[in-house]
Amino acid sequence: MTSSLPRAVVVTRPTEFTELLARHATRAQAAFFLQGRGQELEPLEALHQEVSAATRAVLSAIPTDWRRAQVTRGDLDRFLFGPDDVVLVVGQDGLVANVARFLDGQPVVGINPAPSAIAGVLVRHRPKRARELMRAAAAGEASWEQRTMVSAETRDGQRLMALNEIFVGHRSHQSARYWVGFDGDTERQSSSGLIVATGTGATGWASSIRRNRVCEVPLPAPTDSRLAFFVREAWPSPHTGVRITDGVVTPKQPLSVRSEMNAGGVIFGDGIEGDFIDFHYGQEVEVSVSPTDLRLLAA
Repeated sequence: MTSSLPRAVVVTRPTEFTELLARHATRAQAAFFLQGRGQELEPLEALHQEVSAATRAVLSAIPTDWRRAQVTRGDLDRFLFGPDDVVLVVGQDGLVANVARFLDGQPVVGINPAPSAIAGVLVRHRPKRARELMRAAAAGEASWEQRTMVSAETRDGQRLMALNEIFVGHRSHQSARYWVGFDGDTERQSSSGLIVATGTGATGWASSIRRNRVCEVPLPAPTDSRLAFFVREAWPSPHTGVRITDGVVTPKQPLSVRSEMNAGGVIFGDGIEGDFIDFHYGQEVEVSVSPTDLRLLAA
């Protein structure tokens, strides 16, 4: 533990109720909008109140002599995390993935504000344990999971990290053209793009792709220092092949891709299409095991 006082950083995202009010100005107008679609506002309002109460409980649990900060998902790319921060994510499991790519080893405590509505794979702890858990995290006395992340780095130095998967392809998911290189082999391909998934993301997009093909590539475990890549719907033609369509990426064996797209080529992580790297013609990217893990407080 460092000599300076820790800082508790509480990360949240707007609830669906809050977003509806922002869009429709009043509660009555939001309720009318939902009624026209056969939905009710009350369940969303109840969930909002539950999440808000959990957030207040976590904020009030921060020791009075600690520094503190609160940041919403939309401001993460402008927020500077410090080395002594203890990060408390209050929300859905996906919010942990949103935060993870901005961290460099800071401990993360996932707080589930509504267990009846949120699965709690990554946000496992109840708000009432927040003080106990953040003190243990700051003192280095907690038990951690080191969850492997995936990194994409272009030849010109742009870098993107993700907790679940990296997508390389066309922004509209139409045919993407590129050269792929893996395990000493290269191939020109036309496909719906490719993903490189971690063990944390293995139950999602990667699992869906793998389930629909004959494939011997194993899906990694969350703490496994390996990744799995899958090419989506590779198209065989006189100019493009379908030989390199899946494989295991290790710290010593990355995946490389060189774009042949004049427009629309992108690289993004964890399904966040709005935060991307342009992948234009001639651009090269290496997708590999990230040197930084997510340090997640265990159950």
